Amino acid sequence: MLDEADDIHPLFHGAPKGLEFRKLRKRLVQQAREAIDTYGMARPGDRWLVCLSGGKDSYTLLAVLHELKWRGLLPVDLLACNLDQGQPGFPATVLPEFLNRMGVEHRIEYQDTYSVVIDKIKPGGTMCSLCSRLRRGNLYRIAREEGCSTVVLGHHRDDILETFFMNLFHGGRLASMPPRLLNEDGDLFVARPLAFVAEADCARFAQAMNYPIIPCDLCGSQEGLQRAQVKKLLDDWEARVPGRRQVMFRSLMNVRPSHLADPALFDFAGLMQQVSGNLENPPHLRDAD
Repeated sequence: MLDEADDIHPLFHGAPKGLEFRKLRKRLVQQAREAIDTYGMARPGDRWLVCLSGGKDSYTLLAVLHELKWRGLLPVDLLACNLDQGQPGFPATVLPEFLNRMGVEHRIEYQDTYSVVIDKIKPGGTMCSLCSRLRRGNLYRIAREEGCSTVVLGHHRDDILETFFMNLFHGGRLASMPPRLLNEDGDLFVARPLAFVAEADCARFAQAMNYPIIPCDLCGSQEGLQRAQVKKLLDDWEARVPGRRQVMFRSLMNVRPSHLADPALFDFAGLMQQVSGNLENPPHLRDAD
């Protein structure tokens, strides 16, 4: 059973023995499994490229996926991958040493995209967008070279919600990070097995496991103002009404196009064909004549 501390993947060795941590571990594994099943992420025989940045979320992702595979609940091969983008101060030995110690199959790739971003972005500009595109392109290339069908990312529920509200407030569209998508070339899937997981749970888990966390701001770029504002907004809502994040996330799974305003998603003009009777003389008004 999942609660038996002795029957766990080596990535969980050294974990706290208390009941609260066991509950947390069980919740993470169950939520990841639910997301994988709900969105059909796994096919028997697939090979997944599990992206590992060294942050709390990607460590949690790596541990949870290996736990599922350990238990025979994830019928895919897993290849951990870190893309060293040449950021100043990046501790290049941390992840290889950790992965070797844990016995995790992995690939460490060095691509100096940092210099490219510095060259392209004007002083004071935001690096994140270009850096992300370059990283994604390299990860797709690595996945193809390694025979992987799916690139697996560590985005969690809070990331998905923040992106939704950023698009709503600043992009003029209803869109977010989908739990699963097909890339533009149609040859790779992107999956987010932590889609149902709260960021706070990732933080608690990584801290309890004492994983060697690598800071995410080595490039010196601050988190975008828009995302920071949305994160604060969600934090305020959650503080006033606990559970608000989960309710909002459920709304992303319960979309009703007929109650929005996009004619590409719902045939509003075609409603006329569904009308019975004579609109010029509606039945409910005939008695009034």
